[in-house]
Amino acid sequence: MTTKNSADDYAFWVRLAAIFSTSIALILVVIKLYAWLVTDSSAMLASTTDSVLDLFASIMSIVILRFALAPADKEHSFGHGKAESLAGLVQASFVLGSAIILIFSGVSRVLNPQVIVQSEVAIWVTIISIALTLILVAFQRYVIKRTGSIIISGDALHYQSDLFLNLGVLAAIILSQGIWLHADGVFTILVALYLVFGAGQIMVQSVSQLMDSELSDEELAQIKSIVLAHEQAKGIHELRTRQSGAQKFIQFHLELNDNLSLLEAHSIGDEIEAGICSAFTPCEVFIHHDPSSVVQNEQSK
Repeated sequence: MTTKNSADDYAFWVRLAAIFSTSIALILVVIKLYAWLVTDSSAMLASTTDSVLDLFASIMSIVILRFALAPADKEHSFGHGKAESLAGLVQASFVLGSAIILIFSGVSRVLNPQVIVQSEVAIWVTIISIALTLILVAFQRYVIKRTGSIIISGDALHYQSDLFLNLGVLAAIILSQGIWLHADGVFTILVALYLVFGAGQIMVQSVSQLMDSELSDEELAQIKSIVLAHEQAKGIHELRTRQSGAQKFIQFHLELNDNLSLLEAHSIGDEIEAGICSAFTPCEVFIHHDPSSVVQNEQSK
């Protein structure tokens, strides 16, 4: 059982977040490119490169989401949600690529420090970038909290790292004016290491869903609690779960009294299914009804 309204709500917010991030990324690329051409700052070049990769990843997110959010069809009866996990892996790869570029740029500037020219341009562009990124990250966190989307989580990682990168660039520009020339490179390397750590987290989460890992222990316990809370439920066994994109798939054997009619058993299953879907929307629940005496006999063998 899947709630259509919740699925539509998920699609709306994820698409909106992807379009918003792409728009912000385009603005950041333009203004950072201008600042780098004017200042010749290594940190600004790294920041520009990072934003270009963010823009490319955001555009890719829109394309992949168009497929991932498509309804189930004849060839994909469980939907297309795993495309989102694949997108998370690709995004993480972009983050790692960006980190490598930043490390090379940072090491080069540490070995060959220099004063940044026309620093006021870089300072103002960086401040504007920080303000725009803060707005975007706040909106993305709202969407992630509402949808739990992996692809938006991966996109948000780019821009959260941009906050640290922009702050590092701002500090580096100020410090490189005769205070600490190596700051331009040092801050760039630190942000690169943060990117590597974050990309690893996104990869682990994406692979977990692609490998059909079970839901968390807390979620499994909640499912059992909902089932056993029904007064007619005698027990639950063979609980199996997995997640594809936003969609959770839950199946189990429900133990019921031997004397219930098929209609009564069906009605009980529907009530339990509705309770689970209310707690884990969007999801699909598959219930196999077992007479309790049959379960006891099987367990005694």
